[in-house]
Amino acid sequence: MENKKTTAPNASVGADAGQPSVKTNTEIVSNSRAQSNLSEDEFMAMCRKMDEINAPGYLHMVSHNELLDTPYVGKQAIIDDLLYTGAYILAGAPKIGKSFFVAQIAYHVSTGQPLWGYNARQGDVRYLALEDDEKRLQDRMYRMFGVNGTDKLRFATAAKQVGNGLDEQLEFALHKYLGTKLIIIDTLQKVREATSDNYSYTSDYQVIGALKNFADKHSICILIVHHTRKQPAGDTFEKISGTTGLLGCADGSFLLEKEKRTSSKATLSIVGRNQPDQQLYLVKNQERLIWELERKENELWKEPPDPLLEEISHLFHGELTEWKGSATELLALMGKDMQPNILTRKLNVKVSELLSEYQIQYTAKRIREGSSLCLKRIDQSV
Repeated sequence: MENKKTTAPNASVGADAGQPSVKTNTEIVSNSRAQSNLSEDEFMAMCRKMDEINAPGYLHMVSHNELLDTPYVGKQAIIDDLLYTGAYILAGAPKIGKSFFVAQIAYHVSTGQPLWGYNARQGDVRYLALEDDEKRLQDRMYRMFGVNGTDKLRFATAAKQVGNGLDEQLEFALHKYLGTKLIIIDTLQKVREATSDNYSYTSDYQVIGALKNFADKHSICILIVHHTRKQPAGDTFEKISGTTGLLGCADGSFLLEKEKRTSSKATLSIVGRNQPDQQLYLVKNQERLIWELERKENELWKEPPDPLLEEISHLFHGELTEWKGSATELLALMGKDMQPNILTRKLNVKVSELLSEYQIQYTAKRIREGSSLCLKRIDQSV
């Protein structure tokens, strides 16, 4: 009898185990709808969308209208028209001056000083100089930049490999130094797993893909130093050692070349998804060992200022630092005759330009009455 008394309550709980769960789920759904401030029809449409997304064969697609109605923040510049967030490769022959070139980039980004007339966006830099020691780095940085140092530029001479601890090391560095914009890896060979001398397209794509995913996740730039091959190539960038998987996965590439190894002159060819293709002619300052710009093959085309963005920037010339409201209210504030949905679509497309050129952050969210816009002036140096 005593056993029955102790086991009966457990049996009852077991028999009724499904009921509390159902009740809890119902309450969760009901509470979720109440907290979301959606109508029943809107909430049910959201649930159907979630069921669709969870289907095994789901393929995410967006319509042309959805593209125009969504603000997408593009890649942010590290150095305007040269280097953006993402993964980039700098390739060149051994001992051509690649390490001096990336040291120059590191210094200019960390100090915010323009490089060859290109505007550098100041931020912290982590330079993995994996073929150097600290004495050699000291001598190089002293000869190039003298005694004016900065804590925004930090070096490491040893690191783990991609897929074998490097991710965790980079995560640690980003959490410790929150202002990091640029990580330089010198060289790729030092952080990729040594399997054989002949890497496949897949392995090349995977190693750059892993670094690119990390860069995209944290909205930073990773600049990877690599070597060129000795064999002749039809296309300039086919000289990069390895398969086309390296170039195919990277967001952009720099190729540093000399006609003669003893020459102080070099050509820097640039291709990328976010910056224009360019060819720069450089000459090395033999005293300081820095690369100086001799000339550009052609001047870059500059898009003229957008009148709409100019008008919005004028709103923030006084004490205004933030504005919130509807598209209709913003049009009234500017005194413009335009359909509200046309305004929001233009701003959705120009969100990155508004941020980079005018330091105004634009966000929009859908509410029951339409769109709620927010414009906020920010300090890009932070």
